[in-house]
Amino acid sequence: MVAAIVATVIIRVVGVIDWASVGAALGHLAWWQPLVLVAVLLVRQFLNALPLALYIPGVGPFRATVNDQLGIMMASVAPPPGDMAIRVALFRAWGVPVPQALAGTTLNMLTFYIVRFGAPVIGFALLLVTGQEPGLRWLDLLSVAIAVGILAALLMVISADRTARAVGDRSGRIVRRFRHSVDPAAWAEACATFRHDASARFRWGFPRSLVATVGMLIADLTLLLLCLRFVGLDTTEISVTEVAIAYFFAYPFTVFFFSGLGIVDALIIAALVEQGGPAVESAAVAGLIVWRVFFIGGPIVLGLISLAFLRTTIRGVRVEAERTG
Repeated sequence: MVAAIVATVIIRVVGVIDWASVGAALGHLAWWQPLVLVAVLLVRQFLNALPLALYIPGVGPFRATVNDQLGIMMASVAPPPGDMAIRVALFRAWGVPVPQALAGTTLNMLTFYIVRFGAPVIGFALLLVTGQEPGLRWLDLLSVAIAVGILAALLMVISADRTARAVGDRSGRIVRRFRHSVDPAAWAEACATFRHDASARFRWGFPRSLVATVGMLIADLTLLLLCLRFVGLDTTEISVTEVAIAYFFAYPFTVFFFSGLGIVDALIIAALVEQGGPAVESAAVAGLIVWRVFFIGGPIVLGLISLAFLRTTIRGVRVEAERTG
């Protein structure tokens, strides 16, 4: 279904890409511009990891950033739960209690999903300010509804032990309709345990984490804008607001494989072509290529660098875990 929609968008809106023109647009990049993009990427990754420091006692911003890069890298190259395993191993090496680490990591993930699916709210606000009609973008209210649902469920779980157990039991019963091996009682106990480990830092950390994660989106949007400007797409062709609208409505689709590679790109390019006409297509494609190199490749490289420096630490934790059984 999604593949069919993306194919239709590419064929009907974007059309046939002139790869020679895309190459010419990439030729606009100056030697110093990737350095600027790296700096913005570092800010983005710092803000993306900051909720870990806010949710988990004893984990500062630097450690949170290193842990997050390793987790992202593992999620990109290995199946789940490889990313969680390396995160927990590193937290254990730092002396962080595993239950608190797992609760903080889960809160970090839920905060990110709330912001990810809630991103179209900013898009709708920009449409209102600019006086544009939403059109088919009304469908993005479904994404907003998912964000509201996740937020409501999280607040219910955190509110009281009884409510946490009820949410876990009800969720388990729903999932058991599709997977008969699911035990609702185990889900209820897991929610109660999560509430116990997460509630202490939630009231203080959650609003700050929301701000940090929205800041991450702004940094990522800045990265995209710079990529487009560096390949020659200037403000007379596509304004900052138009890029922002395209970005915020496409962002929920990063939930798909490799951060929505292909889907997100097609939606953003289609929106830019719709606003600026066919003349902006080649530069838009070139800018999205550069953005994807940093968006996907950057965190993987940072993760590999972190792994190189922490390999001995992680190996020592694994050896100790195997020795103690």
